[in-house]
Amino acid sequence: MSQPTKSVIITGTGAFTPDNVVTNDDMAQIVDTSDEWIRTRSGIKERRFAAKNESTSDMALLAAEKAIDAAKIERSEIDLIIVATMTPDMPFPSTACLLQSKLGLPNITAFDIQAACSGFIYALNVGNQMLRTGTYKKALIIGAEKMSSILDFEDRSTCVLFGDGASAVILETTEAPAVGLLDTITGSDGSDPSLLYQAAGGSAIPASAESVQARQHFIKMNGKEIFKLAVRVMGQVSQDVLDLHNYSADQVDLLIPHQANMRIIDSLAKRMKLPMEKFHNNLDRFGNTSGASVGIALDEAFRKGRIQSGDLILLVAFGAGLTWGASLIKWQ
Repeated sequence: MSQPTKSVIITGTGAFTPDNVVTNDDMAQIVDTSDEWIRTRSGIKERRFAAKNESTSDMALLAAEKAIDAAKIERSEIDLIIVATMTPDMPFPSTACLLQSKLGLPNITAFDIQAACSGFIYALNVGNQMLRTGTYKKALIIGAEKMSSILDFEDRSTCVLFGDGASAVILETTEAPAVGLLDTITGSDGSDPSLLYQAAGGSAIPASAESVQARQHFIKMNGKEIFKLAVRVMGQVSQDVLDLHNYSADQVDLLIPHQANMRIIDSLAKRMKLPMEKFHNNLDRFGNTSGASVGIALDEAFRKGRIQSGDLILLVAFGAGLTWGASLIKWQ
């Protein structure tokens, strides 16, 4: 596939997870579960929960500052902020606008997108395309979630799976061809939102005493159906984005999947006929941080030396919507 002369590369990564570590044994004190029950069904051993006074934008700020430092730029150089989140500080204004103010930036373009667990990849794609127009020079891309704010701690099938955190990358353009973000494919299927959703709080079911009493403001999930769909769709979109550049799966140096469930990741590896050594996983320590998860894993992999210049990196995610996406990166 032909590439435009201008490429968009990641010049800095950052992540933040709260100090509060919540183990499976801690969860067993809250809901009817056990360490063994959680580990065997998900691979999760612990997760992080933000403090009551710690918001999504607070976590996003700390991740952003690390990415800015890593990119060796001044924050004043950023002219675009995109935040992917389904747990914003408030319905409006956007978390991106709140982050823009916390960073002390001038009147730049800042907005949120909502694609649930696929949000980071969606935001990467949007930022990539906006930089390629030449209108913007340096973009701050964020995936941040305070999942603990929408968990039903009476539902052991969901509350044990999720954690809080934020991730960030700086995108910049370069004249070098065929490097950086080579391609991204995203998709959606909204035909059955009940597979994974939060019913109340929007215009369909506005917040009321009745909606709160009915526990409609918490996340609900059909885990069995999500499992089957996630494996199939992530495998297909991964192959599709590789096919765009005539790569085979075994040419991928590192695959970073959405950190949702270890059984999903194992099944994806088998579907793609890749050894687990080619996957970067931190699900056991952080749980499912939704839109933050791919970026947190990317930052960790880079800082641990698992990503080198010239490596072919594949990011893939699946989430509520239903949404999905895969990004192919030639690391520069």
